[in-house]
Amino acid sequence: MGSLSLEMDFELSAMTPRSLARRRLLFPNVNNKKQKVEQSGAGPRKNLQLEVLEPGLKNDGPSLDTILVNYLDTLTQRVNFHLGYPVNICYDHYATLAPLLQFHLNNCGDPFLQNTVDFHSKDFEVAVLDWFAQLWEIEKDQYWGYVTNGGTEGNLHGILLGRELLPEGILYASKDSHYSVFKAARMYRMDSETINTSVNGEMDYSDLRSKLLQNKDKPAIINVTIGTTFKGAIDDVDVILETLKDCGYSQDRFYIHCDAALCGLMTPFINNMISFKKPIGSVTISGHKFLGCPMPCGVQITRKSYINNLSTNVEYIASVDATISGSRNGLTPIFLWYSLSAKGQIGLQKDVKKCLDNAKYLKDRLQQEGISVMLNELSIIVVLERPRDHEFVRRWQLSCVKDMAHVIVMPGITREMLDNFISELVQQRKQWYKDGKAEAPCVADDIGAQNCACSYHKIDYIS
Repeated sequence: MGSLSLEMDFELSAMTPRSLARRRLLFPNVNNKKQKVEQSGAGPRKNLQLEVLEPGLKNDGPSLDTILVNYLDTLTQRVNFHLGYPVNICYDHYATLAPLLQFHLNNCGDPFLQNTVDFHSKDFEVAVLDWFAQLWEIEKDQYWGYVTNGGTEGNLHGILLGRELLPEGILYASKDSHYSVFKAARMYRMDSETINTSVNGEMDYSDLRSKLLQNKDKPAIINVTIGTTFKGAIDDVDVILETLKDCGYSQDRFYIHCDAALCGLMTPFINNMISFKKPIGSVTISGHKFLGCPMPCGVQITRKSYINNLSTNVEYIASVDATISGSRNGLTPIFLWYSLSAKGQIGLQKDVKKCLDNAKYLKDRLQQEGISVMLNELSIIVVLERPRDHEFVRRWQLSCVKDMAHVIVMPGITREMLDNFISELVQQRKQWYKDGKAEAPCVADDIGAQNCACSYHKIDYIS
């Protein structure tokens, strides 16, 4: 029953005093000096061969606590190699909020209506929503929103609002939009148009104009990406609004949803491109990304006047529900509230500056080493040539598309981590390309010739 392979010694070299104290608190019956685990913490984590253990029956394998402490140790070491995905794992509130795990908290229904039971956190949720409403410049009595299970749910909700307001509308989204946008089009049986992008990932506004004019007889529902998934490009809301006006679309014939999953907490501290003072319909962010949260979550904000199109009275829960998921995690609003309160706008602004500076540092260092690299303005996503070795990609947990990889410089990523990554990449490239039989990929079509350091474009790159 329930086996865990015990083949390799596991040294706790990467464990901090805080980590050791935490594991002693959580697992007091486990030897906290040395454990065994299936793989080294420095290498990619392999899936454990587990089964559900039946209490009372003889078990020849490790105990439940041993399995969990080994898993915890592995995750703790792998934190220092997490570069390719937008998750902020730098937060300290888990210990303070851990006692809440003894309660089932369900924020079902409308956040602004009380439940018939006391085990919810809607008061915390509304505080979080009010904070974002102020950030995105919409009055308290003019907005509606809720804490979602992540950015995908926010996109599904925002696009559904557009579809309900404009049933005949066509969904326009750039080809670099998050995949959930096209998922929404399929789910809602919507007609859609995919808009081309420039080499940096930003929407091609001339292509948008052309397709808007082709479909001028139907309303437009436009997904605006504030930070594309792979390249971190930002679609210009003002240019899109001007394009709609030039094409003859009045404000009652278009709906704009802003997918700002990663950058929605960054751009307000740089400029005010996200603002409900403009004729936009909804904005969504992911709470676990730039801010950080142990559970996937997000925030969706829209105009209060729009929400009646989705609201349904549910007698069973004594509430109105206009959400996608119905039952919602009541813990996440508390984590978001705690993080926002502990960090504040000044703390977030410092995080934004640090991440932007570190992203530029990484880009400059890679460029100095003759590695193809691109960094968009106001972005913390550094796009580089795809490493040749899959094991290197897995070790650093990089995301790859075609001949590209990227590093997302989140608040928890330090200069030391970046230096270690650069040093290892430079050494590995010497091995990959030493005999001349293989060459670094040409990524001119993906990130621009000026950013490509392949043998063909190297002269332009150096100059």
